[in-house]
Amino acid sequence: MLGELHDILHEFPNRAEIINNLHENNPDFAELMDQHDQLDTEIRDLEEHNQPTSDFHMEDLKKKRALLKDKIYDILRHQA
Repeated sequence: MLGELHDILHEFPNRAEIINNLHENNPDFAELMDQHDQLDTEIRDLEEHNQPTSDFHMEDLKKKRALLKDKIYDILRHQA
């Protein structure tokens, strides 16, 4: 859906405390989360502002975002 929020805190609202703790204390997790949220912002901006981009480019961005989300989820599920 266009403009839908996919940042990590919206994706895993029941893990907000763990996410915030990891973001503050784990530089590797913070980097993954920041990369994911930057991609999410870029995708949302492209969708909401009808910026010209190819379907291939948009699909590539979404695949990268999904891969980062999977890595983040893998870390989260081992935390509690």
